[in-house]
Amino acid sequence: MGVRCRHVRYADAQLLQIWSMTPRVRAVTHAPDDPPANPPPASAPCLAGELDASGHVRVDAAQAREVARWRKAERERLITRRMALPMAERVAAAASIGEQVEALLGELAAPVVSVYWPIRAEPDLRPWMARLHAQGVAVALPVVVAPGTALEFRRWTPGCRMEPGVWRIPQPADRVLVTPSVTLAPLVGFDRAAYRLGYGGGYFDRTLAALTPQPIAIGVGYQALALETIFPQPFDIPMDWILTGEGHPVPRPGLGR
Repeated sequence: MGVRCRHVRYADAQLLQIWSMTPRVRAVTHAPDDPPANPPPASAPCLAGELDASGHVRVDAAQAREVARWRKAERERLITRRMALPMAERVAAAASIGEQVEALLGELAAPVVSVYWPIRAEPDLRPWMARLHAQGVAVALPVVVAPGTALEFRRWTPGCRMEPGVWRIPQPADRVLVTPSVTLAPLVGFDRAAYRLGYGGGYFDRTLAALTPQPIAIGVGYQALALETIFPQPFDIPMDWILTGEGHPVPRPGLGR
């Protein structure tokens, strides 16, 4: 879907379309793959009147609360589903995702790549991280510095000293900071517009908004976590690519190659 008005951001244009079709989230609490039988018509072609002074969509406070409740429930459901996936299926998916990322990186020529340390049955890309390092690519891990702030990225190498970070997630102990040109983010869920459902802390979106230039953002996860929509908010930033290890890498709508 393209942007309908020149000064409407891509994310806000997506949100406007979703809001026009869905007055309240409670109207679509059925299965994600079962769309409403008779959705109402979309808004007028130019939706500038529905934007606030900063150019973002005006979101009704009650509606935002409903989205937050819906996301919380979906997050719990999807994490449970992810952790129930057979180990063999998760290992195979991680290997395929690594191959997809490696092929994509060949096109992007990225000198610094941020990955993640897997938790809660996320795809384990650590063997691929070691191969990437051996190929001369700088590998980094994201680190939470403080609540409500952007992440920082510390250089990782096989065998480097690690320490427990926030939520006891291992992170490099030595604070060698780098700026990634490509960053991988694990998916709790994702939708067809390449929006990512994460753990709800907002760290990744804040980080993408703060980095200049923005890195190529790649969401990685299992195909079983796909949703029709996550009901994106004005602060949500879509991934540039979604990789699940199945089929071909999926770019966000409108991304030029």
